[in-house]
Amino acid sequence: MASSLPAQWDAEVDFVSVGSGIGGLSGAIAAHEHGLSAMVLERADQLGGVTALSMGEVWVPGNAHARALGIEDSAASAFRYVRQLSMGYGEDALILNQVVHAAPALAWFEDRIGLKMEVIRGCPDYYRGHSNDAVSEGRLLEPAPFRGEALGEWQERTRVSPQVPYGLTHDEIYAMGGTCNVMHWDYTEMARRLAEDERCLGPALAAYFVKGVLDRPIPVETGAEVREVLIDGERAVGVRYVKDSRDHFVKARRGVLVAVSSYDRNPELTRTLGPQLDPGSMVTFGTVDGAHFRLVGALGARIARMPDVTMLGYNIPGEETQDGTPLWRGGMTFIGLPHTIVVNRAGKRFANEGFYRSIYYAVDAIDGGTQTHPNFPAWAILDSQARGKYPLGSIMPGDEVPEEVAVKADSLAELAALTGIDRDGLEETVVRFNRFAEAGVDPDFNRHAYPWGAWLCGDANHKPHPQLGPLLKPPFYALRFKRLTGSAIASTGIVTDRHARAVNWDGEPIAGLYLAGNSVSRLDNGAVMQSGMSNARGMTHGWLAAKHAAGQPSDLLDRALKEHAGG
Repeated sequence: MASSLPAQWDAEVDFVSVGSGIGGLSGAIAAHEHGLSAMVLERADQLGGVTALSMGEVWVPGNAHARALGIEDSAASAFRYVRQLSMGYGEDALILNQVVHAAPALAWFEDRIGLKMEVIRGCPDYYRGHSNDAVSEGRLLEPAPFRGEALGEWQERTRVSPQVPYGLTHDEIYAMGGTCNVMHWDYTEMARRLAEDERCLGPALAAYFVKGVLDRPIPVETGAEVREVLIDGERAVGVRYVKDSRDHFVKARRGVLVAVSSYDRNPELTRTLGPQLDPGSMVTFGTVDGAHFRLVGALGARIARMPDVTMLGYNIPGEETQDGTPLWRGGMTFIGLPHTIVVNRAGKRFANEGFYRSIYYAVDAIDGGTQTHPNFPAWAILDSQARGKYPLGSIMPGDEVPEEVAVKADSLAELAALTGIDRDGLEETVVRFNRFAEAGVDPDFNRHAYPWGAWLCGDANHKPHPQLGPLLKPPFYALRFKRLTGSAIASTGIVTDRHARAVNWDGEPIAGLYLAGNSVSRLDNGAVMQSGMSNARGMTHGWLAAKHAAGQPSDLLDRALKEHAGG
């Protein structure tokens, strides 16, 4: 690699974090605590990245909070769980690396920055009932509420989410019947928290890590677009960033950490690196556009792609993001509710609507005989029972559904005519599904058999099953979905080693170059994804990168490999 050094540096530190989500912030904090000087560069005007848009979950097997509740778990069990579901696309050593380091990394940040996490009670692993190593609760954690005023002058400059109810915790939401029961929530505590800017979920998780940086002498620059990782021989030694139309050069004596998330807002990359065609994005700001590929690709970093889903969603007229693009809402939380199904143009169900890994993988199935996607376009079909009980994003029960969101008709035949769905197929599908719903069992797609799906998007008050209810009461509705990206959880990323160092096409680490979070290839989980894995990966990668850059690399993987070999 040729040298690309500037004549003069504008600043010098040991460790530069590019990006201010949990990956970049954890790296900067850990670098400082391990004796290095650090800096954070953020392209947007607010801190928190996509971490602040998330539900704030971290998936951490064998954590101390679960142990305190008497929940038995281990990294070995979690390794078997992820390995089984990775479908062979992951790498065993990297899967093990993540599961053995997540709990120590979490405990370290709880000790150093005052991070407060709690078990989300009653929340099972995705594949509970389908894997012997899935647990009924304990691995998924969320942050305790965080007071925004603690951020001082950065309070308004630390991101919150327009898509998650960040005035409540998971436990509070599900104690009140879940998101399907919003009409009957007690909003007293939520109103107080919003008035006092006490944040929960993703905005809280991001804020804890922002506060961790602000409490330390770690310079933070926003509006700083890193254009180049600088090299000396074969080592990354700094960055060039642009701010206020001027180049700035920062020397990084020990390492550069690229943690800029994925490529959700780049349509060309979502088409060529992910499975999505013409997708919308639930990421509400435009800087998540694949910058990591541009930054480290020139240094020879290798990429890898994992199988992943295309999500489905919709836009409500008048709802926009801060940059004026449509605010897309995911369909995950309502398509698995009673009195609702999803069909293709043939009017047929094609997967378990109540478990997003089932329905969303099926969206992009290809019929090789016709070179078509038989399951897209796709529509949510629901009746007036669903509309009378459950919200549709910000459209509350009893509100009229805008024509731009869903077609309305007094019969299934009329609904089919208005949408182009096959009438006979739709009518037959509804009759068949209604029989299953009355019995509380779905033999076609096992919608009844996934406890996590029932926890997330079921109605606990509905019998005989929280996700199965017949479509009987007109008028009927058909909501045509748009493809959505994976909320910054990417199919393709940069390959890293156990220390979060970028790896080149010869399989060798690139000295001084680290990556974290959604910028990293998911070789540490392969074809599976769990709520909380993305945030946990970012936190763990940043911690491992800083430890290595400080000359204190973790040896936990070596110890785990010896135990694994011995067992």
